[in-house]
Amino acid sequence: MKELQEIIKAYDVANQENKKSALVTVVHLDGSSYRRPGARMLVNDDGRITGAISGGCLEGDALKKALFAISEQKHTLFTYDTSKADDSEMGIHLGCDGIIQVLFEYIDSDKIDNPIELLRKALANQQNAVIVTLFDLNNNQNNQYGTCLLLEENGTISGDIPLLCFKEYILNDSSIALKNERSEFKQYQFEQINTTAFFEFIQPPISLVVLGAGNDAIPLMKFADILGWDFRIIDRRSTHANKERFPSASQIVVCTPDVALDYIPVHNRTFFVLVTHSYRCDLQMLKSLSSSSLPYIGILGPKKKFDKMLSDFQQDVFELSQDKISTIYSPTGLDIGAETPEEIALSIIAEIQSVLAGKMGGMLKMKNEVIHSRGSLDIQIKDVKVCNEL
Repeated sequence: MKELQEIIKAYDVANQENKKSALVTVVHLDGSSYRRPGARMLVNDDGRITGAISGGCLEGDALKKALFAISEQKHTLFTYDTSKADDSEMGIHLGCDGIIQVLFEYIDSDKIDNPIELLRKALANQQNAVIVTLFDLNNNQNNQYGTCLLLEENGTISGDIPLLCFKEYILNDSSIALKNERSEFKQYQFEQINTTAFFEFIQPPISLVVLGAGNDAIPLMKFADILGWDFRIIDRRSTHANKERFPSASQIVVCTPDVALDYIPVHNRTFFVLVTHSYRCDLQMLKSLSSSSLPYIGILGPKKKFDKMLSDFQQDVFELSQDKISTIYSPTGLDIGAETPEEIALSIIAEIQSVLAGKMGGMLKMKNEVIHSRGSLDIQIKDVKVCNEL
């Protein structure tokens, strides 16, 4: 998410400077690679790069091809085969083992629904969305239609499908990808016409809400900035909760915990962390959050603190369900031996990421299977039997 935000900013700066740009996107992968489909970078005609499509090994060659796309004002697709032992034929040296399809799109700033503008809309409305990118895996020389459609959760459609023959099918499959909340690939064919669609599922940024504006909340804000998360801070002390201490916070709320939810928007990608160092404040906040469907509530402090909270709830005839208790992480953070505020913030952010991804947060060296699931990379082929428009 951070990468997309930076790409959009870089594009706006390039436009102001009257520079042309190309968007470079990993659209498909067979095997392993440092980046997955959906990884992007923006290249300006002066050679400036924003974002990345690999760990650094593809960028040099991709820069040349992006500049070519800008000069020709066209879209191109290129295959990087990193599975070969000798990759000298490409003039690059890769540490991956896969076949990577990379799309190079010239950005026409005069088009209101060019790829960058579609990405901008996808991020602006704080809702789930699907971006559709069309390319021809069978023939790199064929016309590559590129990033052409955005479907948002509220039903809004931006852009269009240039292949009328497949339009109805692609719109329907976009809705399915949005409903399933997962990226998918499909190939459509009618007689000699072929195209592959990458349905990229995009979610709004993570919202990290921190109760307590002490010094240990500052590194949480900095990590949130790096990741492109939306950061909000709550504290009853205006001397602590202010723009001087939290310059990048999207919202600063000065209030007591019992009324905080009257001011903070909450959705299923909102993560709460309680770091007040006040038992009473944390207890008030936890009571307010008890009826929410948040995926994560982290509480700083020893486990006995949370045990006391549960005991106090029972005395107040206030009971937390087992489902709710399962979303409360107390003590908050992964066990990485953290002691300083920065280390503790790192452990909390890492735990939130593990919960978000549905992972246990163990060491990768202990995994026997692949790091990333490849199930979503399979291409489903759809034969279109009848096509009235070409």
